[in-house]
Amino acid sequence: MRLIARTFSRIAERYMPDAFIFLVLITVVVLALGIVAGSSPREVLDYWGEGYFGILEFTAQSTLILVLGFALANTPPVHRALRWFTTLPRNEVQVILLTVLVMMICSWISWGFGLIAGGIVAREMGVAHRGKVHYPLLVAATYSGFIVWHAGYGGAIPQLIATPAHFLEDSIGIVGVGQTIFSAQTLVIVGALAIVIPVLMVLMRPSAGDRVHLPESVLRESEKLDATRAENAASHGDLSLDDGPGTTHKPVLAERLERSRFFTLIFGVLGLLFLASYYAGSGQLNINMVIYSFTVAGLLLAPNVRQYLGYVMGGAQAAYGIILQFPFYGAIMGVMTGTGLVTVMANFFVNISTADTLPFWSFVSGGVVNIFVPSGGGQWAVQGPIVIDAALQLGADPAATAMGVAWGDAWTNMIQPFWAIPLLAIAGLGIRQIMGYTAVALIVSGVVIGGGLLLL
Repeated sequence: MRLIARTFSRIAERYMPDAFIFLVLITVVVLALGIVAGSSPREVLDYWGEGYFGILEFTAQSTLILVLGFALANTPPVHRALRWFTTLPRNEVQVILLTVLVMMICSWISWGFGLIAGGIVAREMGVAHRGKVHYPLLVAATYSGFIVWHAGYGGAIPQLIATPAHFLEDSIGIVGVGQTIFSAQTLVIVGALAIVIPVLMVLMRPSAGDRVHLPESVLRESEKLDATRAENAASHGDLSLDDGPGTTHKPVLAERLERSRFFTLIFGVLGLLFLASYYAGSGQLNINMVIYSFTVAGLLLAPNVRQYLGYVMGGAQAAYGIILQFPFYGAIMGVMTGTGLVTVMANFFVNISTADTLPFWSFVSGGVVNIFVPSGGGQWAVQGPIVIDAALQLGADPAATAMGVAWGDAWTNMIQPFWAIPLLAIAGLGIRQIMGYTAVALIVSGVVIGGGLLLL
């Protein structure tokens, strides 16, 4: 397995382009396929241009998740907890196993929470165990744990079809999470992945002489943050400001306000009261509530306004990849849906399916479509009616068929840079440094998931 991992890793490092170049290449392929499918070049161009604006809301949401999650992780209480957590493993094997399992648990709760928490844990593990662990493998192992997200509480498709008045309700009714997320089939597959993926990552670790350590830039950033925290802790309660050697002055009113915790607590307490009211009224966990929770927790735990703004600025610097690339994926989605390419792909797999194999082929088709349309909810809006109509005609289980698409959507994320961007921004690595390992995870997890959909 170590030899296989080394081979895939070398191929990825040599031939895998930067995430933005990968995006450009996919765009060219999709534009060409759109023309081949029968649309005129002008129509394809219009779909592409209009699609750019299609996921701006999601782009903003993803940016906020990264920025506010980063800020929360750098508040003193959370940072101390993370540092304590990194002391639990004693060797490289334990570091990998623990990090993957944490990522799986967090991703099962919410994809946004998983990507941010996973990236932060991987980085802190890399700092604490620098020299003892192969950092690219650690980050790849973390991202591989993301594969369970669509079978979890925050899964877009199972949550959507469990919501009253969803767009397929007339065909399949309300499909509760007991038939999808908490079905025996899904739980067995998740359990199998929770064993197979961590063990796979341990088996792929290189020899000590081939380890790549945490990048110096990430280490310097971590040391800078530590120094800032120590300085803030030392000056806690001291309102005098240092203007240079031998000079200090008492802060003016504005500076006192910036260093007061009172104002962050006002927003934090108000937000906490709203969250209590929201969930008491049967509110559902969704991406907006994850963002809001990150905001409230960050405000409550930050020492003062000035420091919280500093944490947010640090997160904003890491968000450039999302801001630049996500809208262009919206453009690709616009071409895929506008030209009917998604329908063509989905119909191909439906036409070779039987009642027993439809969930499996829905999984495969979902994986193929996800490479071009890496958005669970957006993918289901186009692919859902096709596979559900096939399920009703063939007598297949609609819930299992829907989960097939969900698993496919999560599966090929292992080779699709879209979702890795936030995690890599925090970890300080590029996509080519982890893709070799995640490609192996794609193959192995495909056997596990596909086997589960066929046999269970």
